[in-house]
Amino acid sequence: QVQLVESGGGLVQAGGSLRLSCAASGRTFSSYALAWLRRAPGKEREFVAAISSNGGITAYADSVKGRFTISRDNAKNTMYLQLNSLKPEDTAVYSCAARSYYGGSAFVDDYAYWGQGTQVTVSS
Repeated sequence: QVQLVESGGGLVQAGGSLRLSCAASGRTFSSYALAWLRRAPGKEREFVAAISSNGGITAYADSVKGRFTISRDNAKNTMYLQLNSLKPEDTAVYSCAARSYYGGSAFVDDYAYWGQGTQVTVSS
């Protein structure tokens, strides 16, 4: 199993940047594909970005492509999401998730392990 804890959320103006972190416990961090997903008020949880277990493959939702960057440091058991050019519609609770496969997935139900989430609020 793996436990996940997010940090780095906050309030930022439109056009600004944030860096989210997802710290994991467990000795097998490098065997998990990871993802960031978000839930905006009144909306379903949606896929944001995913990264393979070795960091070699990444994928992004169209809505964040070119603005967000997912990465991981397996030596530090940590995953990151760099959020640039933020928009008010990016406001949501961002959660990290893990699955015990090489590749990530865009489907929420494919992830077995979840963090509590961190709030990102973008003001206009």
